[in-house]
Amino acid sequence: MAYDNNNVFAKILRGEIPCNKVYEDDHTLAFHDIAPQAPVHVLVIPKGAYLSMDDFTARAGDAEIAALFRAVSTVAKMVGVSEDGWRLLSNIGANGGQEVPHLHVHIFGGKRLGRMVPKE
Repeated sequence: MAYDNNNVFAKILRGEIPCNKVYEDDHTLAFHDIAPQAPVHVLVIPKGAYLSMDDFTARAGDAEIAALFRAVSTVAKMVGVSEDGWRLLSNIGANGGQEVPHLHVHIFGGKRLGRMVPKE
């Protein structure tokens, strides 16, 4: 999957599509998912044009990498899921279920989430 400058997150970053912003700093943006899968469902994205975590960790600078992970923790606290627990998920590539070709991590919380992958 190649980076598409017209993907929905690139458009949000350019201000072409609105979002319900939770947090923003120089390197990241966090906003509520438009189709939440849990009572709390927030996306955190880097502002740079990175396809996936693999791409991000290979090309991003240390400040961008630190900012993304600090933003995730900050947002989890801001939306009130830190105390009871939450899930962090990033889908990568076709087999991982990635739908938007821009690195994004999901913060899920607000209820007991259950198993991600069934026991065999």
